[in-house]
Amino acid sequence: MVTLDAIHAAAELLRAGDTVAFPTETVYGLGADAANPLALRRVFEAKGRPADHPLIIHIADASQMAEWGRDIPEVAWQLADAFWPGPLTMILQRGKRVLNEVTGGQETVGLRVPDHPVATALLREFGGGIAAPSANRFGRVSPTRAQHVRDELGAHVGMILDGGACRVGLESTIVSLVKGNVVLLRPGGIQVAAIEDVLLQSIMLTQPVGQAVRVPGALAAHYAPATPLELHSAETLCMRGFRLAAEGRNVAVLVLGEADKCGSGYCAYVPMPGQPDEYARVLYSTLRRLDSAGFDHLLLEAPPDTMPWLAVRDRLRRAAQGALQI
Repeated sequence: MVTLDAIHAAAELLRAGDTVAFPTETVYGLGADAANPLALRRVFEAKGRPADHPLIIHIADASQMAEWGRDIPEVAWQLADAFWPGPLTMILQRGKRVLNEVTGGQETVGLRVPDHPVATALLREFGGGIAAPSANRFGRVSPTRAQHVRDELGAHVGMILDGGACRVGLESTIVSLVKGNVVLLRPGGIQVAAIEDVLLQSIMLTQPVGQAVRVPGALAAHYAPATPLELHSAETLCMRGFRLAAEGRNVAVLVLGEADKCGSGYCAYVPMPGQPDEYARVLYSTLRRLDSAGFDHLLLEAPPDTMPWLAVRDRLRRAAQGALQI
């Protein structure tokens, strides 16, 4: 349990220019004062993150949106009213106080109000914006427990607030609201259909020609374990596992549902939930556990190609680093 004294100490560290890892409903973030360039550089150094890769600013509530953005469209207030606090990041025109270290040199900024009591308490105690990417080495599997942060970043973090396991387990949905369009830039914890229901319109699933907003987690290779990971259809999964096992490889096979679909004991079978929300919640913790278990290969059964699975499929495709596209 995170105490009020711990929240106060964490806020003081942020004011002093140090970093604090804290839980959100999505994943753990590595936070720094969004108005302090030296503190922000500590985040990039701890993660090994490229300087042009933008950060998301976390704020306590929607009333702070105007402090960091400008020319805020009415649709932003609609979405904030519907989904904040929650796993939705909105890309807006950057305000005058937003630093280049936050935006990667772009004229846009990502804002979010997280839905976790520890994050809320920290933001209110701190009073300003906290810029926070996921609290892991750049490109690796995001952390959903405090121990994941300790294992990967350790002494590179000023303080870690342990708020338990993250209930969503995947990063926030990112939508761009610049230039009059509503564009999905990263699928995540809020379904596309839910956004469209609020706006009473379809949103764009690809950026228009001439717009190239960079956002976190959008590189082709990302969210990747150290163990080679491949995605396969149910039809090719077993044959690939059999071939690797015949070569003497230690293979873990992640399947949808409880059944041993290949009917033999040559691989370690790991059942994954059949519902997208539950799958998302356990995905990163499962990948981290298997990554430290000595396997030579991880084979995953590709989830259904439907909109509810869009965020999960996005993370798996990037984690596979193009080894086998789905």
